[in-house]
Amino acid sequence: MNIEVRDLHFVYPTGFEALKGISISIGAGEQVALVGQNGAGKTTLVRHFNGLLRPASGSVFIGDWDAARCSVAKLASRVGYVFQNPDEQLFSRDVGTEVRFGPRNLGYPKEKADGLVERALSLTGLTDKVEINPYDLSPTWRKMVALASVIAMDTPVVIFDEPTTGQDAATIARIAHVIAELHALGRTVITITHDIDFCAENFDRVIALSNGQVLLDGPAGEVLGQEEILARTYVEPPQLTRLGKRLGFKETVRNQEEFLAVVARSAR
Repeated sequence: MNIEVRDLHFVYPTGFEALKGISISIGAGEQVALVGQNGAGKTTLVRHFNGLLRPASGSVFIGDWDAARCSVAKLASRVGYVFQNPDEQLFSRDVGTEVRFGPRNLGYPKEKADGLVERALSLTGLTDKVEINPYDLSPTWRKMVALASVIAMDTPVVIFDEPTTGQDAATIARIAHVIAELHALGRTVITITHDIDFCAENFDRVIALSNGQVLLDGPAGEVLGQEEILARTYVEPPQLTRLGKRLGFKETVRNQEEFLAVVARSAR
């Protein structure tokens, strides 16, 4: 399910121009991280993908659908959106009902819905919490419930808005595992994040936004190595990337694996 954004402009009712002619293509199955300072336009951009916002001008296509001509309900069958704050998303009396709502609302047959719910609960570690009210869970587990409810919808595109904010190391590892599983299933995963280390470890492509425009767009290793340009949107490269630069590495390293590989080659 390709996403095509063509010369997209968006102006809020206050007159603030949040997007200034963005054009990007995201191919089916890509893992893309959107980075940039607050107000750069990241959330505004992705909310055009599921119809929560409509272009002032330009267009957004989700596959062959013009998002501006589709209802939010229709787009929900193609784009799943996990909000930054799970409390804006959860409403059911127990975890099982919450996770089942999406596939049931999309009209999936019971057997398929049951399988999707079971998989989503297992991936997020919620199998033993199906009868608990989400608001009796910690914020960390509520995040998992919100995530599971979107995974269960089995959409070809899944968007995560700041998935690691306020999460502990174990939960971040679980989220990374979920993203890897979605990638293995061929899903397109788009994540808005300020967690640049999480971005470097889990995403192949990075798009940096600044003042409603695309500042950088390319393979994660190339984008995260552009320290001076990234600084314009108040993004610092990952710690190991910066350390590698200080040590004189000729290539950009994103994570521990790549860092140790360069060290090993240098020692030969």
